[in-house]
Amino acid sequence: MTETTPDFGPTDAELLDLPTVFANDLFKDKVVLVSGGGSGLGKAAALLFARLGATLVLCGRNEARLDAARELIERLDGAVMTQSMTIRDADAVNETMEAIWNRFGRLDVLVNNAGGQFPQAAIDYSVKGWNAVIDTNLNGTWYMMQAAARKWRADHEQDKPVGNIVNMVADIWRGMPGIAHTCAARAGVVYLSRSVAVEWAPFGVRVNCVAPGCVETSGFAHYPLEGSATFPDSNPQRNTGDVQDIAEACVYLAAPSGKFITGEVLTVDGGQQLWGDPWPTGRPDYFKL
Repeated sequence: MTETTPDFGPTDAELLDLPTVFANDLFKDKVVLVSGGGSGLGKAAALLFARLGATLVLCGRNEARLDAARELIERLDGAVMTQSMTIRDADAVNETMEAIWNRFGRLDVLVNNAGGQFPQAAIDYSVKGWNAVIDTNLNGTWYMMQAAARKWRADHEQDKPVGNIVNMVADIWRGMPGIAHTCAARAGVVYLSRSVAVEWAPFGVRVNCVAPGCVETSGFAHYPLEGSATFPDSNPQRNTGDVQDIAEACVYLAAPSGKFITGEVLTVDGGQQLWGDPWPTGRPDYFKL
């Protein structure tokens, strides 16, 4: 296997050996689905769940990345299934859920990580560009949530184990000039999650969100250098986070440690929401000190 080395964040070899506070068998006999699990935060979360004993299902659009992530998990002697699909296709989402239940008979955790955006001034968005981000980050996340919840509702009626959802959103509390489209979509996911956390509580489903601040991942490579250069100063710690910060936040909410938490947003940003001034497109001269 050829190891991929991202421009930002840990290498594949480093991902397999990142320290964690969680017990090795925490997710033994559990099935975890991570969308967008072939790269970035999704890959880091998937590998951590695998290291903690989970059976993994990875889905995403890039089959080569999924295969590379699968090989990493297999290095850990972990069981893994991959599914090439887009969360923007509701039929494909339903087919993926059917395939999971047909193979494993259950799903315990859904980590909705898949999404995407591009840095651009909002005034310049095309209709196509706006719709693409909203369709992926809001609609696609919803299709995954609803498809899993319908399966869990049926299982709950049969007194089978149920599950929980962790939605990856963003540190949107101050807004973020340069990616306004994803802020709009992720805010929708936050309040969708809070709403269905109540609706779905009767059949044993918890729904929470993780909101990363500026964290070093391979996704940084998609931003102009003048944009990513603003990230370390986006919080009072004057530093960027790492992928394990986010992966462990997902585990915390999905594990028994989060059993009394639902409808919440765990913000992991080094205090960015209190201080932050990241500009993914680069800080305009008007706002420079």
